[in-house]
Amino acid sequence: MSQQIVPLKTYVTVFVALIGLTFLTTGVAFIDLGPFNTVVALIIAFCKMLLVILFFMHLRQSSGLVRVVLLAGFFWLALLITLTMSDYRTRSWTPDPRPWSATAPPTHP
Repeated sequence: MSQQIVPLKTYVTVFVALIGLTFLTTGVAFIDLGPFNTVVALIIAFCKMLLVILFFMHLRQSSGLVRVVLLAGFFWLALLITLTMSDYRTRSWTPDPRPWSATAPPTHP
């Protein structure tokens, strides 16, 4: 199996980009964007994740099978998050337990 040699300049550039995105995350945390604070932080985190996966984990030079496995892992994560959020959002659908009528006597002494 032949390994591709990645130049040091690429690693340094990605490292500087990761440091810059970290400073950007810290700077955005001090700015009030309302409900978009979390969205902006997640977008920056997603960009950092892509840089790490593509360059430091060498996904760019990997075979197609490795990419399929990575996509399957992301699909599984999305499925688990979707199922968790659907459970969380539907918990308020259960009605409160109340007596059948307001005039019914209590059932316990």
